[in-house]
Amino acid sequence: MNFCSHCGAPVTLRVPPGDTLERHVCGCCGTIHYLNPKVVVGAIPEWENRILLCRRAIEPRLGFWTLPAGFMENAETTAAAAARETLEEARARIEVGDIFTLINVPHISQVHIVYRARLLDLDFGPGEESLEVALFAEHEIPWEDIAFRTIGITLRKYFADRQSGRFGFHTCDLAPPARPPDPPGRTSG
Repeated sequence: MNFCSHCGAPVTLRVPPGDTLERHVCGCCGTIHYLNPKVVVGAIPEWENRILLCRRAIEPRLGFWTLPAGFMENAETTAAAAARETLEEARARIEVGDIFTLINVPHISQVHIVYRARLLDLDFGPGEESLEVALFAEHEIPWEDIAFRTIGITLRKYFADRQSGRFGFHTCDLAPPARPPDPPGRTSG
């Protein structure tokens, strides 16, 4: 951030009085600009023991499969965000159930919340951000082509809970991914 969104003057990074973290502070009007984590919300749309997945038409992870999910908007609830994202990405209508996973992803300043949901009908198809949309049984899930670790974790917990006959609420903190080794003959540094 270079300029104040309130008055347009330059901002500086400093610790404001009464705070403990550096913030972007306007030297002209005094506005403190807080940069907070983004909330990503999605759903596990269920239909007769199958899960609706979307193949991404956008980066990041173009061509990989995911649950319908995206950034929460201002003035909406997390449940409304899950329903909206499912409609936008899969053109699918759902009945939102309980929160299933809450995964903290601090290395990218995000929190991912995924709800269980019941698909209301089979009238679905790819939205603007999806190449295709399909229902998958557990044995059909394209595990090697799942777009995000949070989605892989959520799906594994879903199928484990379904196997046990009891769905719970799951939370975890996701560490940064391990850096892949340098290719032979190359070193970093």
